[in-house]
Amino acid sequence: MAIDLKKEQAASLARPRYKYSLAAKGFFLTMDILTGKKITPGKAKLIEMLASIPYRAWEVRKYAQLTRKYKDDEFIAKAKEVMDWGREAQDNEFWHLIVLNEKMKEDGMKDPWYLSWPIPWIMTTSYVFLTKFMAIFNIKRAFLFNAEFEDHAEHVYAKFVEDNPGLDQQPMTNEVVKGYGDFETWGDVFRRIGLDERDHMNNSFVFCGMPEKVVKYEGMPEH
Repeated sequence: MAIDLKKEQAASLARPRYKYSLAAKGFFLTMDILTGKKITPGKAKLIEMLASIPYRAWEVRKYAQLTRKYKDDEFIAKAKEVMDWGREAQDNEFWHLIVLNEKMKEDGMKDPWYLSWPIPWIMTTSYVFLTKFMAIFNIKRAFLFNAEFEDHAEHVYAKFVEDNPGLDQQPMTNEVVKGYGDFETWGDVFRRIGLDERDHMNNSFVFCGMPEKVVKYEGMPEH
């Protein structure tokens, strides 16, 4: 199915956000206090610096369990699904970080103050502890929290493109970013990143046992 990136961006903007938990609301509020409410490439970079952390926490947790349950074929199969998805998602989130960095370099933008040491270290270290804690004590809740995070990220990118219509007049010729995907404009690059976040959200909903929350693409069959 060919994806209409502009149509999907409009769908993201039109869809109400998931009803976030108090923990998620507090997390997003902290981000806004630190970075400001305006969506900027620097703010998106901080989001992406955090985005891959839960997937690594789940992978480590599943490997630890596999050493005790290596005879349980059903558990192994389910753990492998989580780990395979987590590795793919980690790679994808890292690409988002690279893309943002390349765009900022092209535009001659410097990192905002909150991307200077020790702020990123404090944020990432705190998030590592949070995600490890959730992975150990309630991994389904960890998946749900990640769904909230990714829903937020999807809306961030959709709004970023809406707020910056000039992105659609900027040809995407960056050779590094072409490793992520071949797009005509920078607007489409960020639309695709937003849909990646939707995909991560959907998988998180499936793994936490809430497949009814999955958001389908426009024109996708209901079955």
